[in-house]
Amino acid sequence: MKLDETDEKILKNLMVDARLSARQLALKLGMSTVTVLSRIKKLEKEKIIKGYTATIDHEKLGYILTAIIEIIAKKDKLVDIEEKLASFENVCGVYDITGTADTLIIAKFKARDELSEFVKKLSSIPNVENTITHLVLNTAKEDFRLS
Repeated sequence: MKLDETDEKILKNLMVDARLSARQLALKLGMSTVTVLSRIKKLEKEKIIKGYTATIDHEKLGYILTAIIEIIAKKDKLVDIEEKLASFENVCGVYDITGTADTLIIAKFKARDELSEFVKKLSSIPNVENTITHLVLNTAKEDFRLS
C-alpha cells in the first residue's frame, strides 16, 4: 500500500496522541470524519497501524535498569532463539543485526539481581554461545515514534 500525504498526516497525529477521535482528527486536518475513519480502517487492515498504546515512563513503574544485550548464537538456530527471546516479559525489543553479534535485545529491569538472573537464563538457552551486556547509564531519548 502506498501512503499519501493524508495517510501520513493521520499517522503522525495518532503517534503523538493515539486517543484522538476520528472527529478530532478530521477537525485538525480539515477533512470529513468519514474520510478519516475510512483511512484509519484501511491503515489498520494493511497492518500499518498495529494497535494503540500509551507511552509510559518505565522508571516511574520501577524499571530503573535498561540493558542492551548482544547475543551470539549458532546460525542455524537464530530464528528459534529470537522467538524465545521475544516471549520474555522484560524484553522490549529483539533485533536481528549485522556485526559481531547476531541478535540485540533491549530489556528493562527493576533490580540488579533481576538482570543477573535474566542474563544467566539467556546463557542457558540452547545454542546461545555468548552474551555481552551493556547497561544504560542515562537515556537522552527513548521514543520509537517517527516525527
